[in-house]
Amino acid sequence: MFTLAQVNIGLDIGSLFGLNIASLLGIIYVLLGAVYLIIMVFFLVQRATRLTSWALSLYIIQAIFIPVLMFLSGVILIFQGWRLDPILQFGQFLSFLIIIYFGIKDIVINAVYRNR
Repeated sequence: MFTLAQVNIGLDIGSLFGLNIASLLGIIYVLLGAVYLIIMVFFLVQRATRLTSWALSLYIIQAIFIPVLMFLSGVILIFQGWRLDPILQFGQFLSFLIIIYFGIKDIVINAVYRNR
């Protein structure tokens, strides 16, 4: 194990690089945060003129805070996920499923709204 300043990164070669479910979810959170930011910027560039000022401000707030929170949560899970009990890892997995559900729902709603 690579241990530095009481932070266990989990790079143990003998056990699948020390990755557990929480660390894998952390990596996915970081990647999805970056993808979400790119998609939201692309969406806002396309639709900025059609949105009201209230809706545009909510989308801008969402485009700023959601990727930042996903990135921070992912980094915490990458570096400290090995400490979580299995029930807490299951809770993180359920949170991940909720994020995926709402992401797919937003994509479908935006596709239906665009085709009207």
